[in-house]
Amino acid sequence: MADRAEQQHRSGKPQSNYTMRTLLQPEDGKHWTKFSNESERLASMGITAAWLPPVYKGGGASDVGYGTYDLWDLGEFDQKGTRRTKYGTKEELVNGIKTAKEHGIITYIDAVLNHKMGADEKETFLATMVDQNDREKDVGEMHTITAWSKFTFPGRDDKYSSMKWNFNHFSGCDYDAATETKAIFRIQGDGKAWARGVDKENANFDYLMGMDLDVKHPEVREELFKWGEWVLKETGASGFRFDAVKHIDVGFIRDFVKHVRETSKSDNIFCCGEYWNDSLETTSNYLTNIGVQFTVFDAPLHYNFKEAGDAKSAYDLRKIWDGTVVQSRPVDAVTLVDNHDTQVGQALQSWVSSGFKPLAYAMILLRTAGYPCIFYGDLYGCGGKNPQEPVTQLEDFIRARKLFAYGDTRDYWDHPNCVGWVRTGGVENHPDGCAVVLCNGSEGVKRMEVGKEHAGEAWTDVLGWHTGEITIGEGKHPALALASPLQMGHNRYLWAGNRWMGRVPVFRRVSLHLGPQRCTGAG
Repeated sequence: MADRAEQQHRSGKPQSNYTMRTLLQPEDGKHWTKFSNESERLASMGITAAWLPPVYKGGGASDVGYGTYDLWDLGEFDQKGTRRTKYGTKEELVNGIKTAKEHGIITYIDAVLNHKMGADEKETFLATMVDQNDREKDVGEMHTITAWSKFTFPGRDDKYSSMKWNFNHFSGCDYDAATETKAIFRIQGDGKAWARGVDKENANFDYLMGMDLDVKHPEVREELFKWGEWVLKETGASGFRFDAVKHIDVGFIRDFVKHVRETSKSDNIFCCGEYWNDSLETTSNYLTNIGVQFTVFDAPLHYNFKEAGDAKSAYDLRKIWDGTVVQSRPVDAVTLVDNHDTQVGQALQSWVSSGFKPLAYAMILLRTAGYPCIFYGDLYGCGGKNPQEPVTQLEDFIRARKLFAYGDTRDYWDHPNCVGWVRTGGVENHPDGCAVVLCNGSEGVKRMEVGKEHAGEAWTDVLGWHTGEITIGEGKHPALALASPLQMGHNRYLWAGNRWMGRVPVFRRVSLHLGPQRCTGAG
């Protein structure tokens, strides 16, 4: 079921709307079990894919997974003081993926291929300190440093892979244990240099953290390619979300994607990169240079949502798509409102205001373009040091996408504070469409044509924000006339025929980010 849905999406002929979700990470090691238990409800809601948090061993039982230690340990070996990962054991992971797939939810592996952490031994080698703000500028002469750079994985005892990592397999590090110096060091050796196909921030943004992988090294490339092929077969997952791709040579990501698609004998292996940059030009250049079918998270759209929420009624909603990936390259865009990095208290903090967030979700869920991704914290709320409430009626929005957001889109993007669109429906198994109105200002009226086939029908607001019914007018262009009282400042209405009592935003395909937001609690 899940594979068929994925193929339908790629062929441009979906029979249902696809939606991705991210998953929360509890501290009890039962994340995979909870995912398995919850998958039937998620599928019923309209979730069709899940982006899992890192599935392999990090620095210990509480590591969220981005401090990658051993890619081949999925919670199977006693390493770093624990057998399970933060999320559970390998058996629980595989069962969770299998159960979700049976309910129609495919899964994506979070691939952290930029760095390693938690080495087993120290080594001494030559390196050169570089300027933090200009990584192409050396600070001082080449000299000997000592770093935690040797990975032997004694708990795994060569199962699945016999490779032992040493300093030759890395291009940089950030600590000299001999002098207790914290700085960025470029490791020296034959052919050693920062990767060229990376973001140009700080002159060269190859180095991010930990022991930076040298993806030009033939042994590193072979190992990672082999792991990519293996982890899909071992788990039953259907693709990858690549972490921090702006720090990894674009040529390596291209070759990795080609390899896993060729070895899996499927062009449908989904691949999405976290290329977090608010510049559309820079992001588009990356997508062009990678040279394979690849998607990225639409960071420019997220920042437009942030700006719109902060400005309230002063923001012109007609500008919301300007400079976004989904407007420029809709097939390559994974749309989102917030994620684990944009949360309050995180490095990329840019939390979209709670008042505007329902409008933002309506825009990514109920229109045609892009592949929407739902943040788990928005669906269930976040606890921890910076608790956040769930988005009001988000589950209704997702379900409405599943039921009503089909057919062509007819836009009424003609007012700075009140915009709308009609989804015409009329596709196989989904004859009904919907009408959506979003407002961030004062009272107004929006008149939208819904089609002569609906003349005389009574439509209702699926979300329940507007009481009563509206009867579709007669005439050459039967229309739905909506009066929009906006005392709350941010409102949205989703209208559909009474046959379905429609009231919620829908989209074409939506995914759930299942990890790794830094919050606790949740359902």
